[in-house]
Parts: sequence; structure tokens; C-alpha cells
Amino acid sequence: MGADYIEPDLVSTKDHVLVARHENDITATTDVAAHPEFADRRTTKAIDGGSITGWFTEDFTLAELKTLRAKERLPDVRPANTAFDGLYLVPTFQEVIDLARRAHVGIYPETKHPTYFRSIGLPLEEPLVQALRANGYRGQNAPVFIQSFEVGNLQRLNRMTNVPLVQLIDATGKPYDFVVSGDPRTYADLATPAGLAEIATYADGIGPNKNLIVPRDANNRLTSPTTLVRDAHRAGLVVHPWTFRRENTFLPEDFRQGNPASPFYLQATGDFPAELRLFYKLGVDGLFSDKRRVREPGWSGSPARRRRPPPRTRAQGGIGGHRASTRRLSLPWDAERFLASGALPALNAAPRPWRRR
Repeated sequence: MGADYIEPDLVSTKDHVLVARHENDITATTDVAAHPEFADRRTTKAIDGGSITGWFTEDFTLAELKTLRAKERLPDVRPANTAFDGLYLVPTFQEVIDLARRAHVGIYPETKHPTYFRSIGLPLEEPLVQALRANGYRGQNAPVFIQSFEVGNLQRLNRMTNVPLVQLIDATGKPYDFVVSGDPRTYADLATPAGLAEIATYADGIGPNKNLIVPRDANNRLTSPTTLVRDAHRAGLVVHPWTFRRENTFLPEDFRQGNPASPFYLQATGDFPAELRLFYKLGVDGLFSDKRRVREPGWSGSPARRRRPPPRTRAQGGIGGHRASTRRLSLPWDAERFLASGALPALNAAPRPWRRR
């Protein structure tokens, strides 16, 4: 399949079980609206500063969530995927781990809204670390990365575990824990050399919005690459940008294909291989993609087998020598369908060895 890791977004149930959903709002990713027994659970909440109306995982026990069925989150973009609506349950984190082990791939969990979940008495860090330890994910060679858009969440995890950590960086805004604490810094500040040096004190890599590496102008055309990849590598951090998708609607004008007058133009597949070539040439160490069997054109096997610069290490720290799997995968039918549902984006990664202070 060409992927080395699968990525579950983690949220909590009412009984503090971690499950894989894109958001804690499950309105768009399950058939909960079709369950009259849960009609009274629909509510409006303030999540990371925004007002959201819907149904939320933290208001359901795991047993109740298991009565729901998953559905395609982007039906207008991927109408073919709706053929699988109603066939699959909401998976627990443990079930994702079991799937990854059967497929011989790593896991790359993201903690979703950690400040919010801690504020309601359902912190994500403790059950996450407990699950990793229970399944043998310990130390420098564990096939796992933990990622987060927040900073304090990763700093806490850095004190709890020595598996690799990745700071996610968006193209706009700021970490929500900075909003709560009054910290004036933004994601743009984290992407500077000084910000990257600070990230290197508690994490091992960055996961930037790909537009921070190659920006787009007002006409959705690519501009000159930034120095972010170089700056991150100089700080000893691996770089795993997100999210690479093949449909025209997600691509810059430079890589779109087809007739713009067609009503299906934005759903059509663009020159996805050209976008991959660009980012691999710029030196990224891996990437997130919804597309199965992602590979860099011109290479046999997965992108993890591409030529890499010499490894770098940190002078101090507890993590070193981790390498991603480079095997090409052939998953069983059920795993292929599970990944195809969009619940678990894949990462094609070739991280360097590193150490964290």
C-alpha cells in the first residue's frame, strides 16, 4: 500500500475511552442524526473558542457509540465513498492499534482538543500513554508518533513518555492553549528558527500545513518555497506536512487537471504525483495523505525508500535511532475498506534518527 503509518484522530467518550473520529462532533461522520433515541443529545458547545451545534462523543458511552455507523465526511468531494456509509463502527484506539499490528504499520495518533477535554475531566494524555504502554509502544524504536496542534499538551506528554512527538503547525491562528493562557504567540511564531528551536526541547518533529512550505497566492497558484524545511532540519526536527489529496479541490491551480466548466471538475483527480515530487524535492521526511498507495513517481516501492540526507542527532535526550518501516503493504480487504472510508489518513514517512533534549 506504500504507507508506513496510519493516523487516528483521538477523542474521548463519556466513559473515558479513546475513539477515532475526525472531531468530537460526530454529526458529519456518523449516522447519529438518524437515531431518534439520541435526538435529545444534540446540543451547542464552545469548542476551542467556536460555537458548534451537533452530537459529541463526550456525551455518549462507548456502548452507545457502538450503535452508530460511520459515514463519509466529504460526500460532495468523494461521492463514491458513500457506498460504504453505514457499514462500519466507530473504532476505539485499541482497535486501531490492532489493525496497525495486523497490517505491520505504525500508528500516528493526534490528540484532538486536549485543552477542552481536560477542562471537562476527560484528559487525553493519560489514557493515550496507558494504551501505548499496554501495547508495547515504549522507547526509541516504538513505531509511533504522537501529534498535537497544542503546545502544553505535547510538553505534558514529553514528561510522560519517550516516544516521538510532533508539533502540528497550521498556516493561520494559534494553539488553543495559548489562547487560554494569554500567550501572544501564533503558529507563525512557532515556524520561525527561534520557535523551532523551542519545539526541539519537547518534540522531535513538526507537522506543518503544506502551505507553510510552498505558499499559494490569491489565485491559488504556488509561490516560492519558504525555508521552513531547512530551518526545521537545522533544529534537528523531522518534517511531516499535511494533507496531500488528489482531488482538484485540494490542489493548487498548477496541478489541477480537466475542464473547469465540468460540474465534476473539483472532484476530478489532478496531477497529484507532481505535487508529491515537489515536496519530496524540497526535503520533507514524510507526508500525510488520504490517498492509498501514495508513492513518489519514478521510484519503486514506498516513498520511505527515497534518498535521504545524512542523519542528525541531538546532543542530549532519550530518543534516538527510530526509523519508519519501509515495507510496501498489501492489506486485507477489511483493512483496505477501513482506510478507504477516510477514517485513518496514511503517512508515508522516512524520518531521520534524532534525539530530544
